[in-house]
This record gives sequence, structure tokens and C-alpha cells, in this order.
Amino acid sequence: MRNGFVAAAVIVAVNTLAPFSSPARAVPSPAEVEKQLDQAWEKLEPVIEQYNKVHGELLANQKKSKQLGERLRPVQLRVEMSLGQIGDIAARQYRIPRASAANAVLSSTSPQMMTDRLALLNYVARSDAAKVADVVKLRDDLAAQRAQVEALVAKQKRLDAELAKRRKTIQAEVDRLERLRAQATGGSSSGGSLRIGACPAVSIGGAAGTAVRTACAQIGKPYVWGADGPSSFDCSGLTQYAWKAAGVSLTHFTGAQWREGTPVDRADLRPGDLVFFYSDLHHVGMYVGNGLIVHASRAGVPVKMARMDSMPYMGARRP
Repeated sequence: MRNGFVAAAVIVAVNTLAPFSSPARAVPSPAEVEKQLDQAWEKLEPVIEQYNKVHGELLANQKKSKQLGERLRPVQLRVEMSLGQIGDIAARQYRIPRASAANAVLSSTSPQMMTDRLALLNYVARSDAAKVADVVKLRDDLAAQRAQVEALVAKQKRLDAELAKRRKTIQAEVDRLERLRAQATGGSSSGGSLRIGACPAVSIGGAAGTAVRTACAQIGKPYVWGADGPSSFDCSGLTQYAWKAAGVSLTHFTGAQWREGTPVDRADLRPGDLVFFYSDLHHVGMYVGNGLIVHASRAGVPVKMARMDSMPYMGARRP
């Protein structure tokens, strides 16, 4: 993600929260606080999901770099062993080539033997040199790949740290709104009823059944950005965790989960399908049947059920 986009998102989110910065304004009602917090979260969640994307790529590239390093070590050993094996031949070829030829001639009992021995000496030297050249090329190719990955990891670490710093600023604003809401509501919990029906609402078997039952079992656990279980979740972390229990690997990023599944028409939804909201697909939940979903919505609200039409629906995917 380009830095300009992140900066813009952060600025918009902060500006959304700005009306509450003025000490002259009266304490708003609980409904007003909830509305403002929802609006602020719509700006913040895309930044969180972009953080998840970068952080996931960082971990993947660190793993790839380690794997390449492990492959590089035995190749390097092969190079060293091959060089050692032909060390004497290389020394004879480069330091005393005439003596080598003379020895081949003097120890030969016939012209044909002399020719054969010289040919063999040259063949062995060329063969070993070609073998070592192949191993060295393999080593150099692997080293070049590892250097590329490490450069990418270093770049993503910087972006990861930058996003974390920006999100820390936004989180401070969200925390402030949470305190304001607590003041307006007398400290009552947020989010309304966590269950608005049976979960799952429709029984289903197989991997999807395992995934949806796992998602339903997380109802009541807190929202924490960047979390993928088992004690807390953000939206894509919850869906990733639920489908992992069913043996399906998903990326901790809504944009990737959208690409990783098979498109499903709204009329064909079944429990376990992933449903996406908002035009930039920054929020995802799991369909549980009868027009209901389970999702991790935002800070201050535990994992809960919701009606699918409570947010702007964009599409669905079946892992």
C-alpha cells in the first residue's frame, strides 16, 4: 500500500473523531457516540486490514528467506567439497602445466599411451571445472534470491513499523471515544445483544460446518486489531481462525480472502461462506444462515451475530 493512501486514511479517521476534541461541546448521547464511533471505525478498519496485509507478507518473506538460507548451506558445502577434490588438478593445470604434460609423456611406453594420458588429463580437468562451475552458479543464484527476499523483508519491516505507529495514534483516539461512551452510558457494555438467533442458524456438515461452528463458539470474545485468536480477533482474523479449524488456510487480510475463495451469489449463500462489506472490501464476516452473520466488528464490541443487511454488502466467497 502506498504511504499516501495510508496517510490519507489516517487523516480522515482523525478528522472524523475531531468533533469530540472540543471541551466546549456537551457530552453527546449514547446513540450519538455509537454513531460517531461507527463512522470513525469505517475509516480506521481499512488501515488495520492494510496492516494485516503487510504484516502477513512480512512473515511469509521471512519464512522464505530462512528456507533459502537453509538450501544455501548444503550447496555451499558441495562447492567447497568439489573445489577440494580438484585442488591438485587445478594446481597442476595452473602452476606446472608443462611438468604435468612431461610426466604424461615420460611415463608413457608408447605414443598412443602418451596421447591417451594427455587426453584423459584434459578431460578430467574440464569435467571437474564444469561440475564446479554448475555448483557455483547454483549457489550464486540462491544467494541472489536470498538477497532479494532480505531486501523486501527490510522494506516491509519499515512499512510495518510505520503502519503500527500510525495505528497507535488512531487507537488512542478510539480509546478516547470509548471513554466518552462509558461516560455517556454509565459504563454499560457496547454492542447490544451478541446472539440474535441460533448459531449456526442452519445446520451444515463437512469443513464448512466445522468452520461455522468454530466461528459461533467465539461469540463474546473481544475485538483486538491484528488478532487471529484464540482469545481475541479482528474481522479477517476471526474468519481465518474458523476456517483453519476446518483445515483450510486463509490469509489474515480481507483482500486476500476475497481472492482465495470461489464467488457465491447471494441467493446461494450457505453457512460458512465469507461475506464482504463496503466498497473497498475492508470488512468480512461469516454467514451462519437465515440472513445472519458472525463477525468481529470493532473495538469495544465483542464478536457477535448481526443481520447481513446491517452493512453495505459487496459479495461472498466460499473457501
